[in-house]
Amino acid sequence: MEYKNGMEILAVLKKEGRILAETMSPEETFALGEALGREASAGQIFTLTGDLGVGKTVFTQGFAKGLGIVETVNSPTFTILQIYEEGRLPLYHFDVYRIGDAEEMDEIGYEDYFYGDGVCLIEWADLIEEILPEQLVRISVEKDPEKGFDYRRIEIERRSLR
Repeated sequence: MEYKNGMEILAVLKKEGRILAETMSPEETFALGEALGREASAGQIFTLTGDLGVGKTVFTQGFAKGLGIVETVNSPTFTILQIYEEGRLPLYHFDVYRIGDAEEMDEIGYEDYFYGDGVCLIEWADLIEEILPEQLVRISVEKDPEKGFDYRRIEIERRSLR
């Protein structure tokens, strides 16, 4: 089933707890992120996992556009956190790929963002799972070369970690 409408995505997540979407191009991956970003609300945390080069940044760029953010969005690999404030809600975009352990997140003051007025999107969140809040939306992106170079399998799951 194809999900392009953020309200539809959230309604299915609320009812079933999980959505499986397939995209066939970077534009479709962007559009899925945008649809979800349009419906995101303050205090929500989205985690984003997947191998390098799988399209996490493309998804995030769409998500940011859905929040009304127009500036260029890149992966904050070397800065760990990038803050975008000009949208309808602030976006706190984390990339924790280079975090040695979850305690390093204390130095950033992660709790101010996790429990703040914006939306958190955390790439490589599996590396800091022990500090993530119980309620979050987990997004995993995978390639399948047998289905085409641009094919992506995107699972969106409402989760309680504990």
